[in-house]
Amino acid sequence: MCGIVGYIGKKEAYPILIHGLKKLEYRGYDSAGVALFSDMIRVYKHKGKVADLEKYIDGKETKSMLGIGHTRWATHGVPNDVNAHPHTTEHGDIVLVHNGIIENYVTLKLFLQKRGHVFSSETDTEVLAHLIEEVRKSGENDFSSVVQMALQKVTGAYAIAVLSLHDPDMLVVAKKGSPLVVGVGEKEFYVASDPYPLAEYTKQVIYLEDGEIAVLFRDGHIEMKTDTREPKIPYIHTLDIELETLEKSGFEHFMQKEIHEQPRAVCDSLRGRLYSVEDMILNLGGIQNIEEKLLIANHYTFLGCGTSWHAGLIGKKIFEDLLRIPSRAEYASEFRYGNPIIGENEIFFGISQSGETADTLAAIQRAKEGGGTVLGICNVVGSSIARAAHAGLYTHAGPEIGVASTKAFTTQVVTMTLLGLYIGQKKKTISDDHIKKIMRGLSDIPEKIEKILIADEYIKNIAKKYKDAKNALYLGRGYGFPVALEGALKMKEISYIHAEGYPAAEMKHGPIALVDEFMPVVIIALEGPSYEKIMSNAEEIRARKGRIIAVVSEGDTRFRNIAEDCIEIPKTEDLLSPLLSVIPLQLFAYHIAVLRGCDVDRPRNLAKSVTVE
Repeated sequence: MCGIVGYIGKKEAYPILIHGLKKLEYRGYDSAGVALFSDMIRVYKHKGKVADLEKYIDGKETKSMLGIGHTRWATHGVPNDVNAHPHTTEHGDIVLVHNGIIENYVTLKLFLQKRGHVFSSETDTEVLAHLIEEVRKSGENDFSSVVQMALQKVTGAYAIAVLSLHDPDMLVVAKKGSPLVVGVGEKEFYVASDPYPLAEYTKQVIYLEDGEIAVLFRDGHIEMKTDTREPKIPYIHTLDIELETLEKSGFEHFMQKEIHEQPRAVCDSLRGRLYSVEDMILNLGGIQNIEEKLLIANHYTFLGCGTSWHAGLIGKKIFEDLLRIPSRAEYASEFRYGNPIIGENEIFFGISQSGETADTLAAIQRAKEGGGTVLGICNVVGSSIARAAHAGLYTHAGPEIGVASTKAFTTQVVTMTLLGLYIGQKKKTISDDHIKKIMRGLSDIPEKIEKILIADEYIKNIAKKYKDAKNALYLGRGYGFPVALEGALKMKEISYIHAEGYPAAEMKHGPIALVDEFMPVVIIALEGPSYEKIMSNAEEIRARKGRIIAVVSEGDTRFRNIAEDCIEIPKTEDLLSPLLSVIPLQLFAYHIAVLRGCDVDRPRNLAKSVTVE
């Protein structure tokens, strides 16, 4: 959940590192720091955001063509200057940055203290720097071997970049459980936690696998080794990222931009897959090597965290509706530590925007160990989950920089809908007429989202009425229930208003006790099988003076007699409704957060990619 950058080559490192840290700040923004190697290693670090670090360094010596940087999301130790990365040994001859958690750091620290090591921070990372120094005392001269020997004593997850005062022409990087990418330039190398900061310097990248270590040399050559110290020839991937997708493009925040990008994102997710509506041709190339298993499966399990779990709840319902086969949606963080019963013909879907979510990655490994077949549903090409799964489908949302997921959610739902349709068509559990209806509905979704986005200012005016709320409830039935959960999560994440999502019928089983004249209650109240029931739920809330904001079907007049505010959305098939009903909830949360003066793109205590437990 931290961001790592590094550079070795012929250019000035400092501007590259600072630029990279700004691109990675969505991964952590408690503190930041850089280490620059010229005649000596200079370490500059500061509590706060990258901009605070930049001000702190202004006027100081930064000349260097080798350096590493870090933006932190605190795990061990409070956010302050001392706990900020990079961390060094007592004499400053080994310097490193680290993403992950060293689980056995207490044991290692006690051992090292007995050996005379003195520590200055509360972090687990500083222990790793001292451990490398201790291993070096054993007489091993090759620094990369020293680092690898030290890492073999570590339990936990890490992505690291290390400098040694005695090895001025190399940068050593390694990973296990946390992402790390090496960008390959002309006799130069770039390092980052994800590929986005690399895109404007090079399109050639190497994704490190778990246990691997890479030594990047100043003369432009690279040496890689596996966890068994076997040499490895690096495989170079070509990035497909447009630079303009990494900028705000005139929007005030990345989240705002990404909400408004959803028509395009859905189009990209459908492109080449929704091949012909009239001929009912679907093309899902990423599943070919497990297609037979998908068709004979007797159970489907959706694994995800946060927003991806909400998408999985929708996927579960879509699969049960279209395929009539039992399905479940599990929190990956619970599944990995449970004692799950894994069926012989069970398919697991690992859902993650980044493809690096630690709990989801561990959960799919657990599923594989139990004999399950795993299909990854990710946004980031080349990510760990994409590589670990037996097969996969990319959502094609494009880079999502805002910490609160928006277009990732809608494209995940689109991808699972296409998959459910594809399997249902092959298994003949869906009629041709139903398939065509859903396919036509999918093709119309981008235009219908555009129509909702036109109401942005109207939703902003509604937000003004509720910006000072302390709590909020979100209610839905059927496909509306996961959307209620997602709407409540967005409100919590970015505005810091306590919000909870519930199935509407559960109101009478406790939550209705909270309803009073100060409680905003957001209801997904679309025309469909549960419309009359949810109208009754709304009446119960109104009778207790709750303030109702309703998301209703276009042209609905009945709910206007109950709700204080109504937001209309175009009509669509019931199973496609989450793709539309979530949009006003994203906008509602966004505008409330802005009105409250919150940092929308970088909400407190959160990071974009949760790569630690």
